[in-house]
Amino acid sequence: MATKFDPIRDLDRFFSEVTRTPNTAALPMDLYREGEVFVARIDMPGVDPASIDVDVQDRTLTVRAERTANTSTQDIKWLTRERPTGTFARQLTLGNRIALDQISADYTDGVLLLTIPVAEEARPRKISVAHNQGTDRSTTVTTDLGTSTGTDSGTSGTDTAV
Repeated sequence: MATKFDPIRDLDRFFSEVTRTPNTAALPMDLYREGEVFVARIDMPGVDPASIDVDVQDRTLTVRAERTANTSTQDIKWLTRERPTGTFARQLTLGNRIALDQISADYTDGVLLLTIPVAEEARPRKISVAHNQGTDRSTTVTTDLGTSTGTDSGTSGTDTAV
């Protein structure tokens, strides 16, 4: 069966292939923040789970994986071959407020799920302030780290650091 020549389709395919980088084409990724964690979902269909390598060095998270061709014989005449094979990598630059020691990875159904938690010191905190009426001032500060109370008689003009 002969294929019909379509110059627009052929040009579109050519420019798509030229502008596409190998890493993004082979390992497409979704990245989003959900509460106090960043979540990365990286598609890796056909990848052997044993070939997946995730490491962090100098705030750069690198994911590597290998997809091999599933050909049992060498006497193959390809009609079309669109599934890329080889070793692929993606890198993410992590900020300073990430808990590097708590990053987790799970590979299920061809998707690598990376959970990247925000560090405890980078999370927002609610500070409540209590005020007592009278000659003595009392200040109570409550954070996730505990409660501190300071008093000042109001006569010396100095405040107690909390």
